[in-house]
Amino acid sequence: MSDGRLSLTIPLKPWYQDHCFAGRSVLPAVETLLLLAARAAETYPEVDIRVMEDVRFAKFLEIPPTAVSLDCLVLFEGAGDGRLRTQLLSRVQCKAMSRIKEHGEVFFSPAQGNDSAHRPIVPLAAVPLTGPLTAISAEYLYRELVPFGPQYQTLRETLYLSEDEAWGKVQAPDLPQAPIEKIVGSPFPLDGAFHAACVLGQQFVNFVPFPVGFDKRVITRPTQAGGCYQMKVRRVCWTSEELVFDLAIFDGEGQLYETTTGVRMRDVRGVTTR
Repeated sequence: MSDGRLSLTIPLKPWYQDHCFAGRSVLPAVETLLLLAARAAETYPEVDIRVMEDVRFAKFLEIPPTAVSLDCLVLFEGAGDGRLRTQLLSRVQCKAMSRIKEHGEVFFSPAQGNDSAHRPIVPLAAVPLTGPLTAISAEYLYRELVPFGPQYQTLRETLYLSEDEAWGKVQAPDLPQAPIEKIVGSPFPLDGAFHAACVLGQQFVNFVPFPVGFDKRVITRPTQAGGCYQMKVRRVCWTSEELVFDLAIFDGEGQLYETTTGVRMRDVRGVTTR
């Protein structure tokens, strides 16, 4: 695969302002995944954008309150193992020079012979949790634990927590979908699963954990705008500085839609923006 770089103007959708951290609106990680998948599919149609590997979210991309678009760069680079490395970058003007900041990175593999990659990779059954549980209403969760605006309040009704797992419903808003979402699905259900992992993680650490990357995401079926889904999150391991989760998203009949393994979440209060 040949290397390349392209300029990208990101039109800012009104609901992006609902995705906030420390009082600032920032581009959601799930939108970074969509943007890189779309650009990879356009430029390198031989890659399989339904499988995302070795993902990293480096720095927040801040959204100014009055901005209508953001000017960014997408970097393409062939990896030594045959995969395509993609990065979302921005250019920051300093006093005498400009510098480049990285915001997200995703690796895509060639589609040919990649069918095995779509096998379910998380042993999470689509059944509700049982045993001693903690129940948290979505209203309380978004008021006290994950203070996002209305469009990103994707967890619905009640989130149930056991010692190591979280289970609940996620609702994808009925908003216009970009063409790429017909392949990789709505970004909102995955974002809601991240919220559940954040809440589950707050039982073990004294900070609000945000996703900083993951090992692998496999999209078996694309989630749809307006659709309601079940999600389950499992804590794999944790330290005082980092938590690791696996997660899966199903429909109401238990049919698997996507899985994400090795989701790393950390305290990002010291992470800078663009």
